[in-house]
Amino acid sequence: MEQQSAFKSFELDVNQEIIGYLKETSKWSYILSILGFVGIGFMLIGALIMAISGGIANSGFDGAYGAGYAVGVAFVYVVLALVYLFPVLYLFRFSKNMKSALRLSNNQDFKKAFANLKSHYKFIGIFTIVVISLYALILIGAIVGASLF
Repeated sequence: MEQQSAFKSFELDVNQEIIGYLKETSKWSYILSILGFVGIGFMLIGALIMAISGGIANSGFDGAYGAGYAVGVAFVYVVLALVYLFPVLYLFRFSKNMKSALRLSNNQDFKKAFANLKSHYKFIGIFTIVVISLYALILIGAIVGASLF
């Protein structure tokens, strides 16, 4: 006779207390996602201002370097805004689907909500690993560079 895992026979009890926690979580995640979208908007506006002001304020031969630098910084702002868009979008979708699932008792929206929450944390986790790896490479490069001189 095959013995089942405790997890396979385990059923979640989503009672009123847990539903209350999920409602509160969906409200806070909605607020944070809206603030994230606003932040992305500010990043894009900053990039636009940087690109325009860099081109206007710097003229002549020396100004070309400054204008190029300003456009480069603006490009970095746009790339960071695009990277930040994905976790904010996942968080927003989690919030909307969770609110819908709890309001309508809809299992499909409930599954979609948690799928988006998983994607949000997966993206943040991978991004964190990438950033820590870049820091490690920079540190190693600085140590190697310092030892050569």
